[in-house]
Amino acid sequence: MDPDSYLPVLLFILVGLAIGAAPMAIGALLGPHRPDPEKLSPYECGFEAFEDARMKFDVRYYLVAILFILFDLEIAFLFPWAVVLGDLGAWSVGFWAMMSFLAILTVGFIYEWKRGALDWE
Repeated sequence: MDPDSYLPVLLFILVGLAIGAAPMAIGALLGPHRPDPEKLSPYECGFEAFEDARMKFDVRYYLVAILFILFDLEIAFLFPWAVVLGDLGAWSVGFWAMMSFLAILTVGFIYEWKRGALDWE
């Protein structure tokens, strides 16, 4: 392979790193620095900051996070399929494979809904 063919990839990586690092650097340089004890205290989302670290907590935090990741990743499969759907055709094997995938996804969602996994009390 010609080393010049890697130049666009290297440029893409460098621009991506610059776009990711620039807002953090600007915020660190220009942002206000007013620490106080409450801001510097450790905390976890959904919990009081000054309770025992070994306390029991509701498993629904994990359940909601796992369900979000599961459905988010499954929906991400729809984008590449939607891009090539015109090439596949409306009644192709690819179309029916995605319809069966969506049917399984819908059955799983209805099951979770009926079991109360999405209810927050």
